[in-house]
Amino acid sequence: MSLREFSRGVRRLFLGQIQRNVTTKQTARCSSQIASQPQPSADGNEDVNPTFENRNPRNLEQMALAVKDRGWKTTWPHQQFYHRLLFSRSQHHVTAQVFSCTSPDPVLTCSTKEWALKKELASTNCVVACQAVGEVLALRCQQAGITRMVYRAIPWTYRSDSVQAFRKAMKEGGVILSEPRRKYIGT
Repeated sequence: MSLREFSRGVRRLFLGQIQRNVTTKQTARCSSQIASQPQPSADGNEDVNPTFENRNPRNLEQMALAVKDRGWKTTWPHQQFYHRLLFSRSQHHVTAQVFSCTSPDPVLTCSTKEWALKKELASTNCVVACQAVGEVLALRCQQAGITRMVYRAIPWTYRSDSVQAFRKAMKEGGVILSEPRRKYIGT
């Protein structure tokens, strides 16, 4: 038996099975029987485990149920937040960072030191640069799912045009610059 004869035999075998499957599917479609609906069973799937552990802390943050670390009253800025926005300007660059309450490293950053922003701006420390950093950081926060954060500007810099442009760009980007008060649930 040659290889060609063997492959023809295999093809015929598979084509015959495929044709039989197609004809059985067509006859099954044409039958006018009503499909029986499965009945729901109460086998305990809806019971809540008494030792349930939520492994998604962001879920509790968004519902304002997660615990906020209060820290010391004498520290500034206050430590009672889920996410904190830090905005800084130097002589040459503008930087904005978002910190989580659980880590000293920033979660998100945006700066005019980044090449994509630097090449679009005429100056990296002007009011327009602050607005651009605010727009880009708001977009990154939306993509990361962070929609609320605490932003407390240093009181003597709050009224500057650059800080106001940054805050306005963040608000227009859909980020709320305050967090909800923590909800306490009685046990």
